[in-house]
Amino acid sequence: MEKVLPVPSLSERSGDRPRAKRRFSRRLVIGVLVLLALLLVSTRVPTLYAVLRPLPPHATTALSRCRSLSLAPGPPADFHKRKVSDRFVHGTKPYLLKNGRIWTGLENGTEVVHADILLNKGIIESIGHIGHLQLKNYKDDVVTVDLKGAWVTPGIVDLHSHLGVSSSPHLLGASDGNSRHGPILPWLRALDALNTHDAAYELSVAGGVTTALVLPGSANAIGGQGFTIKLRKTAERTPTSMLLEPPYQINSSFPDHSGPLRWRQMKHACGENPSQVYGNTRMDTIWAFRDAYNTARKIRESQDAYCADAFAGNWDALKDKSYPEDLQWEALVDVLRGRVKVQVHCYETVDIDDLVRISNEFEFPIAAFHHAHEAYLVPDTLKKAYDHPPAIAMFATHSRYKREAYRGSEFAPRILAEHGIPVVMKSDHPVTDSRYLLYQAQLAYVYGLPENLAIASIISTPAEVMGMDHRIGYVRKGWDADLVVWDSHPLALGATPKQVFIDGIPQLDSPHFVQKPASFQRTPRVPNFDKEAADTVKYEGLPPLVPAKSSSGPVIFTDVKRVFMRTGRAVREVYTAQDAEMGAVIVENGTVTCSGAYTSCVTPNLLADAEVVNVKGGSISPGFTSFGSNLGLGEIGAEPSTMDGYVFDPLVQKVPAILGGDGAIIRAVDGLTFGTRNALLAYRGGVTKGITAPAHRGFYAGLGTSFFTGAMNRLEPGAILQEVTAVHITVRPYSAAVPSISTQIATLRRMLLHPVDGDAGEWFRGVGKGRVTLVVETDSADIIATLITLKKEVEKAYDSTVKMTIAGALEAHLLAKEIAEAGVGIIQVPSQPFPAAWEMRRILPGLPLTEQSSIAVLLAHNVTVGVGSVQPYDVRNLPFEVAWVALDAGGEISKEDAIALGSTNVEVLLGGDIEADGLHDMVVTEGGDILDMQSKVVAVISPTRQLVDML
Repeated sequence: MEKVLPVPSLSERSGDRPRAKRRFSRRLVIGVLVLLALLLVSTRVPTLYAVLRPLPPHATTALSRCRSLSLAPGPPADFHKRKVSDRFVHGTKPYLLKNGRIWTGLENGTEVVHADILLNKGIIESIGHIGHLQLKNYKDDVVTVDLKGAWVTPGIVDLHSHLGVSSSPHLLGASDGNSRHGPILPWLRALDALNTHDAAYELSVAGGVTTALVLPGSANAIGGQGFTIKLRKTAERTPTSMLLEPPYQINSSFPDHSGPLRWRQMKHACGENPSQVYGNTRMDTIWAFRDAYNTARKIRESQDAYCADAFAGNWDALKDKSYPEDLQWEALVDVLRGRVKVQVHCYETVDIDDLVRISNEFEFPIAAFHHAHEAYLVPDTLKKAYDHPPAIAMFATHSRYKREAYRGSEFAPRILAEHGIPVVMKSDHPVTDSRYLLYQAQLAYVYGLPENLAIASIISTPAEVMGMDHRIGYVRKGWDADLVVWDSHPLALGATPKQVFIDGIPQLDSPHFVQKPASFQRTPRVPNFDKEAADTVKYEGLPPLVPAKSSSGPVIFTDVKRVFMRTGRAVREVYTAQDAEMGAVIVENGTVTCSGAYTSCVTPNLLADAEVVNVKGGSISPGFTSFGSNLGLGEIGAEPSTMDGYVFDPLVQKVPAILGGDGAIIRAVDGLTFGTRNALLAYRGGVTKGITAPAHRGFYAGLGTSFFTGAMNRLEPGAILQEVTAVHITVRPYSAAVPSISTQIATLRRMLLHPVDGDAGEWFRGVGKGRVTLVVETDSADIIATLITLKKEVEKAYDSTVKMTIAGALEAHLLAKEIAEAGVGIIQVPSQPFPAAWEMRRILPGLPLTEQSSIAVLLAHNVTVGVGSVQPYDVRNLPFEVAWVALDAGGEISKEDAIALGSTNVEVLLGGDIEADGLHDMVVTEGGDILDMQSKVVAVISPTRQLVDML
């Protein structure tokens, strides 16, 4: 039997030791006890027994999961010490960009430095004066580019995009933006639908966009999770390889991670969209939100209770329990834990107020309200949201397309900024083309958003809102090497990238650009809209738009720099002030009686009775003409009760006999609506005439008409300018709305060569005989070629010259020579082409991807070209769009010809009667000519009405 020796006491064991050793032992014991105490505190275990007790098998996993609940999203503490980006592509050479004028994003977007930038291993390695000593370790690997003072910004960041999930061209098999499987779907992920073959990636990069938050659509109250991507092509060619800081959940539904988490993104939507899809009211939608969040809250509470027991060592209570989690709801639980950036599609005050209350009820922050057309009216409500006021991600002028957007205002960005609310301009691509997201910022700047905030609204502010400002949105050492080199000041109209870097890799192969005037390198001057902005708030988004007053007496416009007038079908500059010369234009009874030097036009007698208006270097030019949208046919596009409606199409439906059967033809003039906000805003933007065809869904349209955009009703003198302008049809690829292309062409051939009885037959016979213009809406070069062949066939049959115009025409550049030879005119709609559909896929995108734009190619072949607008709310910007076309041509398009693109050419091509010289409306601008960002329309001269409208 083994002998058991007695265990000596501590005092017995230490009795023969030196006193110093005894002190050491006591300290050791005390130290162990302190460590045990610390362990008890750190693990929340109340007793030594709980520490020493063996843990059950699932305890390690449970404790790890529970500890992760305290983790917050954000970069690691040493992130900015990194020497290489996680997205670095091996083999990428360092780039030294010398002599740049750099908007850094710092100092609230006010810092601009003149410096060099060194890009290496996917990050910005250095900023400042970079000499040879700093480069000695790179040998000959550095690619040096002298920017010669060009503007440089961080890459553009799009906070609201559907790139890849609503792909271009739109095809049924590649449209994954919305699910129809319920209003609450937080478990869906945009990543799972991201199409890497979207044609828009390259185009958006060509506009300076380097990063985008790709969101699900807005059909659901909770549509799912969004993902941040970089737009460059990757060697892997996969959606995953495009992700920027993907959440750890993409590879493991419940990751075991000990470091900082990465931000997740969630799409919410309220108002009309989820209501229309599911037949719900707003009350239903808000209850769906509350019910979903209540479910998530219960899961969170059960997790917290479980972890309280785990930390207390109450393993008996957890013996038969697993950690409470639900794959479908885990993302929404993360929202409640503050780990998700919630992006909310909301328009109206009622919806914004609803979501603010929900954010407070369930205690989660909202990153941004998107669209939010009424947010500028309720800034104090935004400030009551949980934790912090949300940012507002909006359009500049894109509004009134549905009831929710009716009170949208161009002054919303400046008003929100004045209240300290972060402002983001976004694309909602492909609703607006993200290639021109910079244009949204430019328009916001025109209407009063300060320069620093306007640039920040598409760069640093969205980077911050999506939780990525630690690596994008700024030009700083250690940030991602995402940069854009611009050909002008970023807020100058027509600003175009000369090069785009993503992760230090140049994205543009042999980019094309034109030399801009020195004035384009400076901050553009813009008009003062203080009164208009104040009135917008005063009238809750619906300020009066009718001209303030009209004068039939003499009006003298002074300090006029330029005068453009129509002479027949052309526009001519008839006066230019020389040096310090003061120009003047005299108007009597609505007619210009003198234009030229002040001393030659103004007499003392005239001054005594005239109203004098100083236009501060402004100009007078013909009013612009709109075509391409349904301007004038109603007020709110998505509200049928406010619109004229669609015509019968005999190709796909029976036309009532009482209407005339197949022989009926509809006149747009009978459906005109006057005094709409879109028309009056167009009028204030210098667009005085609208031409529109009947609204239609398929082949058959009817007879177009032209009207005065400033009229309040049809019975006003001059409200109807021309009752019938042209015959309009559409030839589009096969769809549910129309039969085959060949069927449509066959129908057109028969209508022209063998007209049916009735009114339609008479008008198509008029087309055949060359008396009436035929306008065909189509984009496909193949269809255009067939139409040219048909034109020749009809001309031979009638021994006539058929007047044909192609509208849309995004592929017309492929047939520029043939179109010119056939005498066919082109109205390009829109002016900035985008491959939205298959028949538009062969667009000529223009700078910086191609040397010429499609319009420039057509003009070079002497084709008569006009520019149109797609939507009625875009008509007000027609002068800006025409100016952009001219700027892209690098001086090849004069101001006279540019004005004609948006006025006389449009009228001629659409069958408009050419007014006698001196009888057309003239637009008076202050501060510059009508194509300048700095100008403001202050008056319209109307000879036919014999008065001047003061705006």
